[in-house]
Amino acid sequence: MKQKLIDTLTFCKRIGALKLGFDPVKSALEHGNAKLVLLAADLSAKSKDSVLRICYQADCPTAQLPFHMDEIWFLVGKRSGILAVTDAAFAKKLSELLESVDETNRRDTI
Repeated sequence: MKQKLIDTLTFCKRIGALKLGFDPVKSALEHGNAKLVLLAADLSAKSKDSVLRICYQADCPTAQLPFHMDEIWFLVGKRSGILAVTDAAFAKKLSELLESVDETNRRDTI
């Protein structure tokens, strides 16, 4: 499942449906373009609080990625802890994949 998540995330980047970094994500949220905001596993509490507040105001769903910022850098070519998906279909697919990965991780820890 993690490989499908990686493939979908990198494909979003290739087609231009992924915004990286606080300012581009904030802009996408303000313009109503962000369909899903993804947060790196090692995002600082201050950054996380800031982006969650903006997502709440924009009524945009958020999800935690199982990747650290350095892993995201390797996958999409930019070190970032905040990402926005601007395509609704890919946002839905990524949400489903993240739920599957999360469910798998919970089963593995039992």
